[in-house]
Amino acid sequence: MLHGVIPVLKPSGWTSHDVVNRIRRLSGQKKVGHTGTLDPEVEGVLPVCLGQATRIAEYIQNLPKRYRGTMTLGIATDTQDQTGQVVEEKPVDVVPTPEQIDAVFNRFTGAIQQVPPMFSAVKVKGRKLYEWAREGESVQRPPRTVTIYSLRRIGMEDGEHPRVDFDVTCSKGTYIRTLCVDLGAALGYPAHMSRLVRTESGPFTLTDAQPLQSLAELAEKEELHRALIGIGDALAHLPQVAVTEEASAGVLNGRPLSMKGDFAVGTLFRVFTHSGQFCALYKMRDEQTATPEKVFRVR
Repeated sequence: MLHGVIPVLKPSGWTSHDVVNRIRRLSGQKKVGHTGTLDPEVEGVLPVCLGQATRIAEYIQNLPKRYRGTMTLGIATDTQDQTGQVVEEKPVDVVPTPEQIDAVFNRFTGAIQQVPPMFSAVKVKGRKLYEWAREGESVQRPPRTVTIYSLRRIGMEDGEHPRVDFDVTCSKGTYIRTLCVDLGAALGYPAHMSRLVRTESGPFTLTDAQPLQSLAELAEKEELHRALIGIGDALAHLPQVAVTEEASAGVLNGRPLSMKGDFAVGTLFRVFTHSGQFCALYKMRDEQTATPEKVFRVR
């Protein structure tokens, strides 16, 4: 069985589940999962976990994401993106200046409140919002706090419906569609997201991402393992410690580690052997003792 993470370049028109099913077929194993859904029309980086790496999906999923997108002013859709039906159209008589757009972008940087779109998988009253939306129902959605770490304009195109290209880094759970709608409202116009590419997901970038065709070619040669990022390497944002081969036996059996205050209480860190074998994730429970969160017996 294969164990590790493959950063896949998800194509437009595929659901995240479609990609997982494809990797299952290519790898010949069922234990495969992704680390955060991308809408079907969105392209970009989708880290896919195989084997024991499915146990670290939550740690990758919780990391910031980066996107490159386009906001179109003057048109609103029911889905908040280019796939929906137009529900409002307003002439953009006065095109906002770059300075005005930048000022609004700055207002949306930091912790902000978002109301999830009706066409989303968020559950309200026991049902996913898109199920309500498909029945023509609109329900109250409680706002959620998300974080916009950076948001900058990278281009503009004038016209009847001006377009603004942007680059954004945000927290898990941020809806870029909704961000576009809210930005448009702050500029005085209806708006929607007309294009989106995820350029980074946690430690993985577009440069790392593998097209499905390339993965299929590797699988045909029985070399899919060459596309894998090791479990420990996929968590490179976490600090690490190395233990002796003798001590690693205790780690693999879930014994506590004496860390003598090396990390703050609550710190999650990776444990490797001196030979470079990843063993486990440990967490500091007090100032001197760490206990295992997850142990990995993968060779």
